[in-house]
Amino acid sequence: MPIALFLDILVAVLLVITIGYAWQLNKRLGHLRQDKGELEKMALNFHSATDRAEESIARLKINVETLQDSMKKAEALRDDLVFLSERGGTAADRLEVAVRAARDEAGVSPAPAAQTTASATPPIPEGVKPKASTEPLPERPALKADPMDRSVPEDDQNVSEAERELLRALRSAE
Repeated sequence: MPIALFLDILVAVLLVITIGYAWQLNKRLGHLRQDKGELEKMALNFHSATDRAEESIARLKINVETLQDSMKKAEALRDDLVFLSERGGTAADRLEVAVRAARDEAGVSPAPAAQTTASATPPIPEGVKPKASTEPLPERPALKADPMDRSVPEDDQNVSEAERELLRALRSAE
């Protein structure tokens, strides 16, 4: 066989293989072109999702700052309330001691409903000695119909000075 015929057959076989490969490559490129539209849609969706995520992060940062400001204000208010509560407790204890001392000096014992257990009462200051009273309790004025009306006549003989001071303090606290 002549070499020219052998080379022609070899080129023909290689040409058939190349045509087959080009045909498969054309099919794959066709699928890629079809998927190009979907890929563009996915890229647009991804872009919009990242935009929404960035906006959400910005809103979260603003909300966090607002919450931190609110927490600082709440902590300050809590500290103020603790302080006021402690001061109110000590003021109430001092008023109670003063009322007891005044009642003991006047010889008036408190009503049974107002008495508390010994463990709950603050100690009476030194130098104030309780007096035992055998006198009957003075007659108290009748309670008024309005429980929020804390006014007591200043010239009432049955109300001690300590009770008047307590009522003045309560009125000023309102």
